[in-house]
Amino acid sequence: MALMLYASTSSAFKNLSQQDNCAKQADVASRTKMCLQMLPEEKTCVRHRREFIAGFFVPMLLGVGAADAEFADMPALRGKDYGKTKMRYPDFKETSSGLQFKDLKMGTGPIPKPGETVVVDWAGYTIGYYGRIFEARNKAKGGSFEGNEKELFRFKVGRSEVIPAFEEAVASMSVGGVRRIIVPPELGYPENDYNKKEPKPTTFSGQRALDFVLKNQGLIDKTLLFDIELLKFVPS
Repeated sequence: MALMLYASTSSAFKNLSQQDNCAKQADVASRTKMCLQMLPEEKTCVRHRREFIAGFFVPMLLGVGAADAEFADMPALRGKDYGKTKMRYPDFKETSSGLQFKDLKMGTGPIPKPGETVVVDWAGYTIGYYGRIFEARNKAKGGSFEGNEKELFRFKVGRSEVIPAFEEAVASMSVGGVRRIIVPPELGYPENDYNKKEPKPTTFSGQRALDFVLKNQGLIDKTLLFDIELLKFVPS
């Protein structure tokens, strides 16, 4: 009787194990299919999550201290000798201030001088946190960003009207150029408040997306990405 009960129980566990394996295989297949169907932006988000994990743990495993590695500014980890390493892209140039930039399209003609008014179109992304868009370039792109074409943004060069990264990027551009910049927190919005310096998102959804990242006091990388197109400038 005991042997029969053991055989019955063993068979039941075997069936459950087989069912569990089948379920796991189906889940893996489903996830693989989902990844293959991801949009480029979603693949970028997955890559960023992997970069976060690698950036967070690799310096610890290699014994690299705060003096040897630069970490992204995250409120919850300030003062620690570990963290997420700052993102660096090999195809971007880096200035002495720490701004990374890449020219997607070269402009022509002279560059704007201090005091001259420039007219630009721009897009913004929270690249350090899931690559969420908070401002769309050219015209709004779906969902809560739908609407009429936005009014183009303009500011005077050298008057500290915009965040330092924006100022530095535009100051060396020619008309028609499109430049992509990676903005660390120290070159972004002062006191993590987009109301203190331009450019400011033009939609409520954009403002909310940016504000969530800037005001968060946890493990969020506040690095931003901007695409800037210089349309024209008016000589002073």
